[in-house]
Amino acid sequence: MSRHVVVIGAGIVGAASALELLRDGHRVTILEPGEPGGPQAASYGNGCWLSVQSVIPPAGPGVWRKVPGYLRDPLGPLAIRWKYFPKVAPWLARYLAAGWTEERVLRVARAMQPLLHDAPALHRRLAEESGVADLIQQRGDIYIYPSRTEFEAEAMAWRIRRQVGIRWVELSAEELHQREPDLSRRYGFGALVEEGGHCTDPGALVAALVAQAQAQGAVLLRLPATGFRIDGNRLTAVGTPSGEIACDAAVISAGAHSRRLAAALGDHVPLETERGYHAVLRDPEVAPRYPLMPSDGKMAITLTRGGLRCAGQVEIAGLDAAPDWRRAEILRDHLLKSFPGLPRDLPAERVEVWMGHRPSTPDGMPCLGPSRRSPDVIHAFGHGHVGLVAGPRTGRLVAQMVGGRAPEIPVAPFSPARFR
Repeated sequence: MSRHVVVIGAGIVGAASALELLRDGHRVTILEPGEPGGPQAASYGNGCWLSVQSVIPPAGPGVWRKVPGYLRDPLGPLAIRWKYFPKVAPWLARYLAAGWTEERVLRVARAMQPLLHDAPALHRRLAEESGVADLIQQRGDIYIYPSRTEFEAEAMAWRIRRQVGIRWVELSAEELHQREPDLSRRYGFGALVEEGGHCTDPGALVAALVAQAQAQGAVLLRLPATGFRIDGNRLTAVGTPSGEIACDAAVISAGAHSRRLAAALGDHVPLETERGYHAVLRDPEVAPRYPLMPSDGKMAITLTRGGLRCAGQVEIAGLDAAPDWRRAEILRDHLLKSFPGLPRDLPAERVEVWMGHRPSTPDGMPCLGPSRRSPDVIHAFGHGHVGLVAGPRTGRLVAQMVGGRAPEIPVAPFSPARFR
């Protein structure tokens, strides 16, 4: 049965959902106040990885011991601004609890693996249909360590990845530097996940997917959603500043701004913004062949169309706080340490910096499923660090739920009801 579906948000999840809904014969209206794929969006500035191995929740056993340090160090890999701490404390308690034991981490990993499986192929399909197949690459991702000792210090995460079907190739120092001759010799061990891929321009990818949806009949309105009209338990309209849009179904995929919309339906999802940063070096003197993640930098290094991008950091400070650009400078400095061939005196105009908002739930899993108020409204947000990689699969699941079909993977672990 064809329905008129309003997709709220044109990030990677909204764009993929729109295309899959159109594929199923629905009429689609997309609400997006910003530029699809523009710098205001998390999709624009992420680390570019299509990492099927990102099944581990952000917090693991023992992370609670580090919270005082996070509060003291405003420039650590995970920082919490003091003024925001009272507001984020309940979310943080759930965040720590999600990874309190190895058993809990494994539970998350088992739920996440089907969502991320085969992500590069799913991305390639959408990219090919949208005329940007060249943006999707699959060479694998390499985690790099000073030595095997540092790799073994992360044994639990790698053990759990293996348990859920993730495989990797261990690289000696010689093998690592044969693959990456420009890499600093301080790194002597690597773990290559051959199934992993990357996108060389996530913003352009999202823009192309939205343009393809429009070419197939979707209507793009540069408006935010303000609420919903529901009669009984059936959705009849989505509100905007310019009036209501009559519709049969809606998808909330507005990233970090989704919490307010979910609350309007009685779904109080503990969604927080994990502020992430990136720095992009234009016209780099080195060209890594693989996406890399240094263990001591905790960041993704990827060669993109715009330059050499290093992305990472987590800052808990809310939606409205001003950026702390020192965090982007830390990423830049890690990049210079990783590649001795880069000049030490980079002029400011060669480095682009960015800050965006990861929409994150405390357990690291997205909120994906129908609203408690109406089965016609599907929540599809809160992907945290896996928004880009999980976008195409999420779009397929959204279309299946809107169409009343059985989802292709188990979605019960992602239900909004888990937070009640």
